[in-house]
Amino acid sequence: MPAAEPSPRLRLRLLGVDFSSRPDRRKPIVVAEGHRCDASGQLRLDRLRELSDPAAFAALLTEPGPWLGAFDLPFGLPRELVETLGWPNDSWAALIAHYRRLSRPEIRAAFAAFCAARPAGAKFAHRACDRPAGASPSMKWVNPPVAFMLHAGAPALLDAGCHLPGLHEGDRSRIALEGYPGLGARAVLGRRSYKSDDPARQDESRRQARQTLVQALEQHDGLQIDAEQRTALVDDARGDRLDAVLCLLQAAQACQRPDFGLPAGVDPLEGWITGVAAIRGSDPIGHA
Repeated sequence: MPAAEPSPRLRLRLLGVDFSSRPDRRKPIVVAEGHRCDASGQLRLDRLRELSDPAAFAALLTEPGPWLGAFDLPFGLPRELVETLGWPNDSWAALIAHYRRLSRPEIRAAFAAFCAARPAGAKFAHRACDRPAGASPSMKWVNPPVAFMLHAGAPALLDAGCHLPGLHEGDRSRIALEGYPGLGARAVLGRRSYKSDDPARQDESRRQARQTLVQALEQHDGLQIDAEQRTALVDDARGDRLDAVLCLLQAAQACQRPDFGLPAGVDPLEGWITGVAAIRGSDPIGHA
């Protein structure tokens, strides 16, 4: 009797992407590539790639599918912000087309003016998924500048014709989801820091935290890595490689869940971080 064909989702190429809005050789975009093994279903890290310019990222997005990737950048903006500013709100593609035409100083000025008109303690607008994820609001332009990550990354996804569930219909053999490595890291480490871009803060305690996190990924999540990959993850003081692998794990989990782990009624402007549960009793669409 012939062996059963493996599930299409087991054969799926998986990506985890730690994004940089201005990639270069010093701070590249890091891509963790993997797949679920046919026999065990465990996640295997195949390789780590570094992309040092936007053209390389654009080329990644057009690589033939089937693939599914979790990308560490916000895909959408808070509906409250968009409507207050009078920006296009009829579709995600129209909003991103408008957003990409703005310069960074124009974005900063618009968002700063929005915040200045609001009371202390409620300066920023949040998407419905931001607080449940423990993520910074996607309109934040400093520490971390996720608004500029959206500005650089979302138009590239749109141009490549990727399929963004809940946001934009595209090539369903190339599926892009919003990931957030902080979810997986906090599940293991709590608020313990495991990375820093500041060389003065790249200390032994953070290295030990990365080692603890890698061990948890192997022992609890079944991640299959070799000794060289393990060393690369633990020794990367910036944590970019480890963040890419955490996104890879989110992609692997999403491909096994209905609707890729997205709740019903995702706001078509805001999007959603895969793996984040909607707050019970709240409006998952995020409308006022």
